[in-house]
Amino acid sequence: MKRNIYLKTVPIEEALAKARAVLDRQALVAVESVPVEDCLGRVTARPVMARLSSPTYHCAAMDGIAVLAESTFAAREGSPVVLEPGTGFGMVNTGHPLPPGFDAVVMIEHVVFDDDGRAVLETPVAPWTHVRRIGEDIVATELVLPRRRKLTPYDIGALLSCGVWEADVYEQVRMSVIPTGDEVMDYTTRPEPGPGQVVESNSVMLCALARSWGVDARRRPPVPDNMEALSRAVEEALNSPAHIVTLLAGSSAGSKDFTRAVMERFGEVVVHGIQAMPGKPSLLGVAQGKLLVGAPGYPVSAVVCFEELLAPLAAWLTRSEPPKRATAKVRLAKDAPSRPGLTEFLRLAVGRVGDSYSALPLSRGAGLITTLTRAQAVARIAPDKEGVARGEEITAELLVSPDELERTLVVVGSHDITLDLLADELMRLDSPMRLASSHVGSLGGLAALANGSALIAGSHLLDTATGDFNFSFIDKHLPGKRVAVINLAIRHQGLIVAQGNPKGIQDVSSLASKGVRFVNRQRGAGTRILLDYHLDMAGISPDQVHGYAQEEMTHMGVAANVANAGADCGLGVFAAANALKLDFVPLARERYDLVMLEESLTEPRIQALLKVIGSEAFKAKVEALGGYETPWTGQRMQPGQGLPPDNVDVGN
Repeated sequence: MKRNIYLKTVPIEEALAKARAVLDRQALVAVESVPVEDCLGRVTARPVMARLSSPTYHCAAMDGIAVLAESTFAAREGSPVVLEPGTGFGMVNTGHPLPPGFDAVVMIEHVVFDDDGRAVLETPVAPWTHVRRIGEDIVATELVLPRRRKLTPYDIGALLSCGVWEADVYEQVRMSVIPTGDEVMDYTTRPEPGPGQVVESNSVMLCALARSWGVDARRRPPVPDNMEALSRAVEEALNSPAHIVTLLAGSSAGSKDFTRAVMERFGEVVVHGIQAMPGKPSLLGVAQGKLLVGAPGYPVSAVVCFEELLAPLAAWLTRSEPPKRATAKVRLAKDAPSRPGLTEFLRLAVGRVGDSYSALPLSRGAGLITTLTRAQAVARIAPDKEGVARGEEITAELLVSPDELERTLVVVGSHDITLDLLADELMRLDSPMRLASSHVGSLGGLAALANGSALIAGSHLLDTATGDFNFSFIDKHLPGKRVAVINLAIRHQGLIVAQGNPKGIQDVSSLASKGVRFVNRQRGAGTRILLDYHLDMAGISPDQVHGYAQEEMTHMGVAANVANAGADCGLGVFAAANALKLDFVPLARERYDLVMLEESLTEPRIQALLKVIGSEAFKAKVEALGGYETPWTGQRMQPGQGLPPDNVDVGN
């Protein structure tokens, strides 16, 4: 098959301009008259004029009595005016028409009635006091709403109140989404994918995203990588009422991509490739006067295509403003390199640390859908930059409310499964808090705490000279800082091996055996430091361990490698092995602590955190994971405290 080649990647704005130039939006998107009650989110195509005044009559604005104002002018304290019922005043309630011959309302609490039912007033009122006059809000025939107004719930109320029953609006943009790929499986069949197969989810995610912009997006069943099958699907979509036809490429690295070819069979491709990462393979074209979109197969790339290309074009078609996000200044917690010449979209987990927002760059793989679920903001690295340095302040577009950032705890350091459990418990609070974590190893966590990038550091660093944990490293990396060290759990580390331990791995000496493939943790991780200590004790050098340079960022990543036969063993916590039904060779107990500046202990977020950690319910859930002890959980640790007595048996 002939390879697709990017003829010329263009900046995003140029791509949008090229698409607008080949589309006749007046011919493509019609104007229709729609009942006002169904107009929410639609855009007015013509000015809307009032048919009725609002209110349509003079009416009382208060409960009381209607009077002729001039009949009250002589009223004074001690020298009241007395009005006869019927001729001198009339009783009214709020919203009642003003009786003929009266031009003001006296509030009922300012009226005294004598025994004969006459009204006794000691204070005069001016004409039109407490009266809503005809047309006070809207006058018949005047402009109520201009053209190109995106209608809100309040607009709908205003239109009905002035007698407008239908409004001329632009059609709702309709889109047909066609997922493709031999490897994709239709989620509606609830499949169990095998090797080389994936559950097709992009189309549902992207249709939901488009609907949030007011687009009527409809998904079609997946189409295999077959030119004729794809052509039939595109032809059907072009002959449907859809204004936009979107093809989603397969997500497999080896999948065939007929997108460009089929677009050219029916029309013209005007953009093949944008200067963005991810999202570079995006295509735009036109056929039968309709917009054609070719979205990349990887989810993050597809989202960039939709948010940066499709959203502005859909808004342009209906003459509305494209969706915009609030922004905030954030400081990066670690370096974020980028490729010059491309606008790079960097997704971030963000929370307040001190007086500013700290941003944790998330992984940038185009296929990592969890970066979409974890991100609270996204930043654009300009094409003329070679990245953003740690500590540099940049502008980020918020994906959540600013209030959520204030309720986010930024945790940087060593990975532990109990952090996921803690994150869930924090979200169960009456005022939920989000835990944003970055797994850079214990030393990386202490460095982040030192430079103000993190509120909390997760650490389990063993001082081999004393048998204590964390304090000697804190003294070295946070000199002069007053810190609080709170124990999260005592955990069991060991060698995670396949079920039945087929390689007969007994201890770290087995790692030097021929045919044993190991998967390591990243540099700076406490688990890697623990491994190096035990290798040294066993007289084994790292170059004797096959796979020593193969790194994973989390315990679950290590366990997944073993479960999928990518490695024979790796060092990690018992809970990770237990979760994937793997076997475990115990190696050491260690103390996993949360380190924070002492001054932060008075923060409401930290106080809520400590309350959760110290609860018996949380401790029970930690112990249920297996391989954890909680006798010190929630307690403040002191130098030299070491470990509690061992009372938990784990392993094979």
